[in-house]
Amino acid sequence: MLRITIEKKPGRTSLTVEGKLAGPWVSALEQSWKDLRDSSSGEILSINLCGVSFIDATGRALLAEIHQQGGKLIAEGCLNQAIVREIAAKQQNEEKDEKAAKGPKRTPIIFYVLFLGLSLASANSAKAQTSAVRNRLPPNAPTEVLRLTLDQAVALALKQNTTAQIAVIQAAEAVQDKNVARAALLPQAQLDSSDAVRRVNIEAQFGKPIIGFPEHIGPIQVFQAGPSFSAPVFDLTLWRRYQAERSIASAQKANSLSTREQVVLLVVSQYIGTLRAVATVQAASSRVDLAQALYNQAADLQHEGVGTGIDTLRANVELQNEKQRLLEAQADRETSLFALSRLLNLDPRQTVELADSLSYFETPQPEVEQSIEEALSARYEWKSLIDQIKAAQSQKKQAWDARLPSLKVDGDWQYQGTRLNNGIPIYNYELDLSMPLFTGGRIRAETTRANLEIQRLQQQQSDLRNQIGLDVKNALITLTSARSQVQVSNLGVQLSNEEVDQARDRFRAGVANNIEVIQAQDSLARANDNQIAALYRFNQARADLARSVGQMERVYAK
Repeated sequence: MLRITIEKKPGRTSLTVEGKLAGPWVSALEQSWKDLRDSSSGEILSINLCGVSFIDATGRALLAEIHQQGGKLIAEGCLNQAIVREIAAKQQNEEKDEKAAKGPKRTPIIFYVLFLGLSLASANSAKAQTSAVRNRLPPNAPTEVLRLTLDQAVALALKQNTTAQIAVIQAAEAVQDKNVARAALLPQAQLDSSDAVRRVNIEAQFGKPIIGFPEHIGPIQVFQAGPSFSAPVFDLTLWRRYQAERSIASAQKANSLSTREQVVLLVVSQYIGTLRAVATVQAASSRVDLAQALYNQAADLQHEGVGTGIDTLRANVELQNEKQRLLEAQADRETSLFALSRLLNLDPRQTVELADSLSYFETPQPEVEQSIEEALSARYEWKSLIDQIKAAQSQKKQAWDARLPSLKVDGDWQYQGTRLNNGIPIYNYELDLSMPLFTGGRIRAETTRANLEIQRLQQQQSDLRNQIGLDVKNALITLTSARSQVQVSNLGVQLSNEEVDQARDRFRAGVANNIEVIQAQDSLARANDNQIAALYRFNQARADLARSVGQMERVYAK
């Protein structure tokens, strides 16, 4: 669905677009733009795309046409901004090419006429092709490939991931619970109005009939209207409840931020895992090419009478094995991409590609004790537990303070009469003092329960402290090991490549059969796998260390 709103300001008119710019909705925007152009007179026209969640190929073509006609495209978000920049850059390149094509010499007028005719014909043809594409595409069908860097994937996950959004909503609910508790501390006022008809039984009111009076009075119409109010003067339970809800809101906010950290870790881990799958496909494809070349070499040597059939057969078997590994790697890559799309909450039909690659760079090795202290000051789970303990302590005080008296002021002012025109002001003001004498053990039970809750949270806090220290130590050990593995694996790949080259030369010279070549190929395959695995472990160890010290979003969310 697409929502189009026209906003007019002095000297400026804007079309605000919200929803998905795809399928039949592209035609709706095109018609709105034409109507806006026809009705405008020298005004600045702009298209606000900040509320657009998806743009397909036909939508991009229309936006390029609008930009070419002088419309200003306004966008936010990495995806929409990238599309707008691409459209602007493409138009600038076209204008540069057009200026370069124009020579310093004057061109006869007939060439301008021919060029204009060809341009009109080309524009009509392009418009017809665009219309045909729109008719063939199903509604809301993504056609563009979405290329994502790691920081773009993290930003998209924080914006669209369902778990992260639910955590934000829960934190907002806790804030409203705190506001409800605060409202109980403030005076309350309301306006009441009533119009009633009453008939009173004399005997029921006084306990016996009154001689000389009828059995009842009425019916009498009574009208009254006026404000009433209530305000607590002294009630510590209400204050303790507000303190508890305030701590709970703070704890829920910390939980929300902790959930964001966890979502970032999941996205980064999945992205790195997908990079590993992509690198495995590239390595497998390279090995297939090598196996194909070696098979062709063995076949050529057999054809020349130098090689044997068994050599060609071995090379063919190795080629088929490498093709099998390539197919498995491609399936793993696609599955990993689907899992990443699920984390980002993308349309299942959206094709995703990764713009980054597995890389290695030197990083300083942090100190263990310093990292643990940093983690205890930054981890949101730790902050949440501290706030939960504060909330439990406030609830304990609330239960204990229920033994104390409470003081409350109530009152109302009414305009009362039998009719609207004969009423008089009446009022009633009360000061209520309440003190519990016997509650059947409820206060003691609530206090004991609050004590048990505090003890439970303190046990969780002790366990979390140990867990944070263990996470930091494991991450540092894994990072150190992964750094060494990368260096060893790089050397292994270099030596394996040299082994393949030497075995291939020996086979070509007839010094040895291709068993050495096959063994060298297997060694190269293992070396490639080791290198990819080492790079994956290094990048994953960096992510685990950032998560263990509570810096996941700061490091990966640009």
